[in-house]
Amino acid sequence: MLPERINLTPEKITSLSSHGKGAVRQGAWRIASDLPASFRYAFQGLIYGFVSQRNFRIHIFIGAVVFCLGLWLQLSFIHLGVLVLTIAAVLVLELLNTAIEAVVDLAIGRRFHPLARIAKDCAAAAVLVASMSSLLIACLLLLPPFLSRIGL
Repeated sequence: MLPERINLTPEKITSLSSHGKGAVRQGAWRIASDLPASFRYAFQGLIYGFVSQRNFRIHIFIGAVVFCLGLWLQLSFIHLGVLVLTIAAVLVLELLNTAIEAVVDLAIGRRFHPLARIAKDCAAAAVLVASMSSLLIACLLLLPPFLSRIGL
C-alpha cells in the first residue's frame, strides 16, 4: 500500500511560514514504504525550502552564477567539482537550518527558551561559516583565471 501523497500546492507552500508555524502537512508522520515515495518526500523538502526560504533561493542563484563562471573560465573538472561540493554544502546546511528551526518551533511553540535560541543561532552560524568558506574557495579558484582572462 502506497502512502498518501502529500499534496503541496504553491498556495499551501506560500501559506506556510519560514518557521513552520501553522504548517499542516497531511501524512508527514508516515514512513516512506518504497524508494519512489522517499524521493517524493525529499523533493517536497526541496520545494518547501525553495519556496519558503529566501536565503536558499539566494544560495541557489549565486551557486548557479559561480558554476557558470567556472564553466566560462574553463576550470578543470577537479576545480569544478570543488565548486559543486562547496555549493552543495551550503545548500545542505541551509536545508538543515530550516529543519532545525521547524523542529525547535514544534517543540517549544511560541514560547521563548534560551536553548531554542542557541539551537537556531548555531544552525544559522553553520550556514554562515559554510557560506564564507565557499566564498573564499570561489575566490581562490575563480580569481586567477578571471584576472588573466581580462588581461590583469
